[in-house]
Amino acid sequence: MNAWISALGRNDEIIKTTLPGAFFVWALWVSPATALPGSAPECPPSRIDEYAVVAEVFDGDTLRLSDGRKLRLIGINTPELGRDGEPNDPLARRAQQALIRLAGPGTRLGLRYGRERHDRYGRLLAHLFLTDGTNIQAQLLADGWGAALVVPPNLWQRACYAGRETDARRQRAGIWAVAHYQPRQAASLPPWIRGFHIVRGRVQRVGNSRSAVWLNLSADFAVRIPRKDLIYFTGTDPLALTGKELMVRGWIYKRKGELRMTVRHPASLGLEQVPIPGIDRP
Repeated sequence: MNAWISALGRNDEIIKTTLPGAFFVWALWVSPATALPGSAPECPPSRIDEYAVVAEVFDGDTLRLSDGRKLRLIGINTPELGRDGEPNDPLARRAQQALIRLAGPGTRLGLRYGRERHDRYGRLLAHLFLTDGTNIQAQLLADGWGAALVVPPNLWQRACYAGRETDARRQRAGIWAVAHYQPRQAASLPPWIRGFHIVRGRVQRVGNSRSAVWLNLSADFAVRIPRKDLIYFTGTDPLALTGKELMVRGWIYKRKGELRMTVRHPASLGLEQVPIPGIDRP
């Protein structure tokens, strides 16, 4: 089996990772969930690319701007509101209301774009900031209204967002107090399960296909890592993951009778050691 591809050239949003084993390290520090008055905002912007005004909040991580553009928040996934007769995820309305309180219609926001500005649905992708510097994603995560999510190539502030989620999980805030959002065992997944989940399991088999590397965590559940994203998994041979325990996060779907999850970054496998501010600099 070929070793995973190493990153070539400079990319200020890729951190090379050395992984002697599997780590369940979502964050390596503890910090306040909410900034104190007068203190520096959590996960501050490195720049603001554009200012815009909110027209409508669709759910906890999607809104519409006054010029008609639909925007998806980078770095967070919140509970889904049901569509086409499907039920809402638990606390989906609460997550929507949390975003409305922070950035409801008429709110002026600063937008900080990632490397990729649009998703496959044509939605604008951005980090959002209030005029006082408050990071909307960081606040939602700290209050427990979503899970940190890393989708390459938009990797900026992933360590800070992981820290905010860790604070919320420790406090059992928001979604983290609900059984639906707790890690599930791969071997016990029901065949009807779909949507965003966190799944635990031991790697039973590592396989290769033309387009992906596959990690089987049970007889009926496999993690798919697209080959084009192997540049983010530098320093790791996939054979080294056989027998390792992983905690994966992403959307579960069914294909060819098998439950699957596509993962594009080691942070979504619990494999990335998050840099400690002031010690390791991204």
